[in-house]
Amino acid sequence: MAWNEPGNNGKDNDPWKQGGRDQGPPDLDEVFRNLSKKFGGIFGGNKNTSSNGNNSGGSAALVLILVVALLVWAFSGFYTIKESERGLILRFGQYHSEVMPGIHWKPTFIDTVTPVDVTSVRSLRTDGFMLTQDQNLVRVTFEIQYRVFDARAYKFSVVDADSSLREATDAALRYVVGHSIMDDVLTKGREVIRQNTRTELEQIISPYAMGLELVDVNFRDARPPEEVKEAFDDAIAAQEDEQRYIREAEAYAREIEPRARGQVNRMMQEAEAYKQQTLLKAQGEVARFEKLLPEYLAAPQVTRDRMYLETLEQVYGNSSKVLVDVKNGNNIMYLPLDKMINNSGDTKAPAMNPLVPSNRTNSNDGRTPDLRPESNRADSTRTGRG
Repeated sequence: MAWNEPGNNGKDNDPWKQGGRDQGPPDLDEVFRNLSKKFGGIFGGNKNTSSNGNNSGGSAALVLILVVALLVWAFSGFYTIKESERGLILRFGQYHSEVMPGIHWKPTFIDTVTPVDVTSVRSLRTDGFMLTQDQNLVRVTFEIQYRVFDARAYKFSVVDADSSLREATDAALRYVVGHSIMDDVLTKGREVIRQNTRTELEQIISPYAMGLELVDVNFRDARPPEEVKEAFDDAIAAQEDEQRYIREAEAYAREIEPRARGQVNRMMQEAEAYKQQTLLKAQGEVARFEKLLPEYLAAPQVTRDRMYLETLEQVYGNSSKVLVDVKNGNNIMYLPLDKMINNSGDTKAPAMNPLVPSNRTNSNDGRTPDLRPESNRADSTRTGRG
């Protein structure tokens, strides 16, 4: 028969009963008495002592245990707050005080210390598709950097300050993008959107007093949907080319303008100098004629001849070609003085008088007069006579 079958025989086979006899629960007084005897023996008690001795030994052991537990509790209350942190003390779950960096002590199980980093700069990024003012869809990525300046407000003003800041950033960014056109969001208006988003975000989080301070905001990226990305890329490239041409034109204008102003100043100075030169020259001519007037009145013919000769001298002095008309002759002699000077080389050409006196011209036969220098004619005459 199995051990769990009913009947007397089954009771004898019950493994939880010793010898088949039913035993009741143990006596608690006997258990405590046995423990007292054991602790009494450990701390110097004697098994043969009376019950009063056993009770005194148990009390001493209990006191020692309490002392050890108290020491453990006291040493467990020491804690350290880092230099970049502030400690918030909660006494029975309620805010009590704030501690500075260093080593401190707290009563364990009574106070709870929560360290909060107030020095490091934290980052938060938000992105998503947003609708612009001109009903276009763009994907915007925005990042903010912030830090905690009030640890108590950061932990207890709202449930989760970081999550609240993320939601406020997303709301501010959507508001600013929704009041801007797509071209400003994608190209030239990013700086304005960044500033407006920061201003709007500060206005949103200010009433909540979350103990957060914005350090910087960055407009990371803005791009159109993938379906129209190529068209937008072409439009942006055209705008960039326009800006590049404008910058090149401005650079060219900055380069040309100083030179043009310099040329204008030079021409004005040259004109002023020419004016002064002409004026002084005219005044000199007037003064010369005024001095020449008495001589002309005294000898008009001589003065006219002299003025005529001076004029011819001035005219011929500025000309490199001379035409000589022979009196009573049909030929005109051409003297290319410039070519004669160039062909002379290192040897200096002999001086020639373009104006040959009429008494040295053979007027009987009408031949060309001899224009050689007088020294050469004298040499040839002497050679012929010899």
